[in-house]
Amino acid sequence: MSNPIKTAALLGAVATALATHATTASAAEQEKCYGVALAGQNDCKAGAGTSCAGSSTVDYQGNAWKLVDKGTCATMELPAMADGTARMGSLEELDRDLPQS
Repeated sequence: MSNPIKTAALLGAVATALATHATTASAAEQEKCYGVALAGQNDCKAGAGTSCAGSSTVDYQGNAWKLVDKGTCATMELPAMADGTARMGSLEELDRDLPQS
């Protein structure tokens, strides 16, 4: 193998390693936050019988989560519920804003 080809191969391997590390680091800096996604914009879990991402049917559905920056879940500004009660995200599944059965 010629030197330019070896150099290109080495640079490609280094770039791939750096990209993989960056992706892993950003995923590690996020957490699942329940009750913050708009309808159809959840990353996963939206109750029994759902297929996962994009399956929530209610804004801020309590049993659907979205990945958010670590440490921001409970402090995100969300609209209040219809009765005026504050609505907050949670690191655990919530019983509020569930679809009507």
